[in-house]
Amino acid sequence: MNAATISPSVAVATASEADRTAWQAYVGAHPLAGFFHRWAWRELLETQWRHRATYLIARRGGAVCGVLPLALVRSRLFGTRLASLPFCANAGPLADDDAALAALDEAALALGRDIGVGHIEYRCERTLHPEWPASGLYAGFQRAIFSDDDANLRAIPRKQRAMVRKGEANGLRVSIEDADSLYPLYADNVHRHGTPALPRSWLRALQRAFGDDCEVMIVRDPAGHAVSGVMSFRHGDRVLPYYAGDLPRARALAANDFKYWALMRHAARQGCTCFDFGRSKIDSGPFHFKRNWGFEPRPLAYEYRLLADEALPQHNPSNPRYRLLIATWRRLPRTLVAWLGPQLVRGLG
Repeated sequence: MNAATISPSVAVATASEADRTAWQAYVGAHPLAGFFHRWAWRELLETQWRHRATYLIARRGGAVCGVLPLALVRSRLFGTRLASLPFCANAGPLADDDAALAALDEAALALGRDIGVGHIEYRCERTLHPEWPASGLYAGFQRAIFSDDDANLRAIPRKQRAMVRKGEANGLRVSIEDADSLYPLYADNVHRHGTPALPRSWLRALQRAFGDDCEVMIVRDPAGHAVSGVMSFRHGDRVLPYYAGDLPRARALAANDFKYWALMRHAARQGCTCFDFGRSKIDSGPFHFKRNWGFEPRPLAYEYRLLADEALPQHNPSNPRYRLLIATWRRLPRTLVAWLGPQLVRGLG
């Protein structure tokens, strides 16, 4: 699809490298845009995962009035879909108005039918299409942060505040490091939870692509051993902790709570005013951890337009059919899961 006039006033085209500046300018100005709408994800998804990215850009009278990043995900196990976007919490369409959104929808549907995908998935923070089926699987967590440490600490419920103090008493310290420092913590953590890990190369690629807006914080014990860590993204005034991990002994040290408190303070000093605690599956352990920190969940609108598929996909660890697979995965040797994991996760995104 090179260009197609969807309505008398809106034209939708497949964005090319020549549209990068216009895309970034639109994303930078749109009030609902986030980190995952940035142009750099296009190249990352293609080079790191071999997902064909199709970025749709809508114009009215020559001015950009909407954007929709899409990636084609093919998997023998999980089917074929157009997603906006794999590996991203929320990257649904952005539009000036209903006409621009409708034009983007129509172009996405035409593309999906042409390719023959099972469904199209929009990962949004708010509902755009009440008539489309939605998963209802995830919730997002956001809260204001302040320039004053005491104000931020008072906003944390008493029990978690005590855990922060425990971490401080245990002599924990933090430092800004790199993806290689985080990866062993991250990989060990996801293996214990029975899910495949993303490859080390992915975390490295994120740091290269986003520079200072992608930062790794590592928590070390008094002996200097890394016990917990997190990779965070920054977009405007928002900080988003995204990939995290810790060792089993981090719990006794209260390193996890200490880590997020240290990140909150660090982000506030950099001028951030919103702590975006990311998404979690509703009623999961991370979901309750974030609530215990005083964050109120907001259901995320993951919307689906079914094409060849007859029902919503159920490819998530909470699906009972995957319990045996998860238990088996936990028992597999680390060398095997390190090789097999990226091949599985590529189709999940």
